[in-house]
Amino acid sequence: MPETRPVVAAFDLDGTLTEGGSVVKWLSHVAGVTTTYRAMVTHLPSLAYGALMSGTAADTAKESLFRRTLQGRTLEEVTEASRDFAHHHVTKELRPAVRARLNEHLALGHRVVLVSASPELYVGVIAEFLGAHGFLGTRLAVDPLGRLTGGYLGNNCRGEEKLRRLTEWVDHLSVGDNKPELYAYGNSRGDRRMLTAADHPVDCGKLGTLGALRAFPRLG
Repeated sequence: MPETRPVVAAFDLDGTLTEGGSVVKWLSHVAGVTTTYRAMVTHLPSLAYGALMSGTAADTAKESLFRRTLQGRTLEEVTEASRDFAHHHVTKELRPAVRARLNEHLALGHRVVLVSASPELYVGVIAEFLGAHGFLGTRLAVDPLGRLTGGYLGNNCRGEEKLRRLTEWVDHLSVGDNKPELYAYGNSRGDRRMLTAADHPVDCGKLGTLGALRAFPRLG
């Protein structure tokens, strides 16, 4: 009798499961509105260029912003603030239709994982809140004294890195020669590789035929 093929449902966070972005809101909660605003103004040219060009430019601009706002803060402090932020954010910003689809996968016994470029410090809290089985996000470097450096630990979890991390997670669930059947939900250019690799890709963006993922089936 053939072994049952496992099923995985991978969900992006910002703009997919929740409305809009979360990183600036998180930084404001952790570092304060004034500090975050000043850092945004200082890095505005690189942030604008990164938003336009995506890829490495976006990754570098985001890391520079993190260094400006997070460097020297203790991991304990930021973790506690991140948990508080996550509970408020997910309660206010969840998109009902996408949350319903996630719940459908859970009800069917599928393995659900959140895959996001946002920091794991709060992606993990949101994953726990939603009942997901796992989470993958951007990891932040910590020095020997337990303080954030503001830099990444590894790479920003978007594009190729998002797909690489997800592939590793999915491969651990293989049963014999049966690789899991993959559903993937995203909304932006950073999700394109993940959706291309999926058996069942779903565009959750709000721009429809104008969106970056318009070639994929839309959430019904």
